[in-house]
Amino acid sequence: MNSLPEFINEFSEARRNAFINIKNLKDAGNNIVGVYCGFAPWEVIAASGAISAWLCGMDEEPIPDAEKVLPRNLCPLIKSSFGFALTEKCPFYYFSDMLVGETTCDGKKKMYELLGKMKPMHVMQLPQTPHGQASYDYYKAAIIEFKEALEKQFNVTITDEDLIRTINIRNRERQALRDYYGLSKLCPPPMSGYDLRKVIQGTLFISDKEKEIKDIETIVEKTMTAYNNGERPVSKDAKRILVTGCPIGDSTEKVIKAIESNGGVVVCYENCSGAKDESLLVDETKDPIDALTERYLRTACACMSPNNNRLEYLSYLVDEYKVDGVIDVILQACHTYNVESARINELINKEKNLPFMKIETDYSNADLGQLNTRIQAFIEML
Repeated sequence: MNSLPEFINEFSEARRNAFINIKNLKDAGNNIVGVYCGFAPWEVIAASGAISAWLCGMDEEPIPDAEKVLPRNLCPLIKSSFGFALTEKCPFYYFSDMLVGETTCDGKKKMYELLGKMKPMHVMQLPQTPHGQASYDYYKAAIIEFKEALEKQFNVTITDEDLIRTINIRNRERQALRDYYGLSKLCPPPMSGYDLRKVIQGTLFISDKEKEIKDIETIVEKTMTAYNNGERPVSKDAKRILVTGCPIGDSTEKVIKAIESNGGVVVCYENCSGAKDESLLVDETKDPIDALTERYLRTACACMSPNNNRLEYLSYLVDEYKVDGVIDVILQACHTYNVESARINELINKEKNLPFMKIETDYSNADLGQLNTRIQAFIEML
């Protein structure tokens, strides 16, 4: 798993390369907007002429610094994100002119109050349900307020034409990514879940979307050429696993490695920044603000209640990717996803008649042995 195909290297190294690129972009006079969640529309940021920088912390290293301010029993993603900001060890945060957050959970909301004392901070107010006209109007107003905040911060005007242009770019990126991870529907899949995640994760740190789209299309072409020539990097006997739950980052790659070193292969990610982020396109025939509202309000995040969109999409993915089992990865203290896990268990076990396992973890390596033992037993059972 450590020797990625050569043409995936750029995506694998995207975050590291972006450390240098973000400084060059800043030196060239670009505005940088630090983003903490997919509910902040990329299209609106890009329409302002600014560059999006992904700030969610996925590493254990800054957590001790964060715990000097935040509770120890808080979600590791929040503590890592805040720790990177507090210590300014993250160049994406350091070069950000403005931060944008969203009211997805109470812990992040309170973190944003602290971050607002450190940098200009805009918080998008989300409805608590995706259903109904009131929720639609509420989120539409949040997008308009965000647009106006960007215009004020950077002294620009965002036109409908600007939004239409960036909507088209982002849709083409989503479609290219959909084509790539859709290759995992093949049996056996033409790439490991580790490689798949590296490409998906790498797109968060690539600012040149036109080049990224072409590179993804190249990966799809080369992957299929190799596959049709008989290359099989994954055993036909590997058990097909769908991973769902909280965001998967560098520190939680341990779960993927445990799956793929014990006879399994991850064929689909339903987590944040996984398949569900690329599954929904923005309707390019409608008013751009209305179209963005419709698309982002359908995001199947556990912050929404009821979150029936997630159940419907999981049911589709299980069938489409011919899944043998489902693993739900929950970050400690992420109560929304943890509570919702009961509904996911019921869907997978009772309706789909498939094995299901919930893993609760954090960013440390303290549970590596336990993880391998549990996942090995789960895969052997399939």
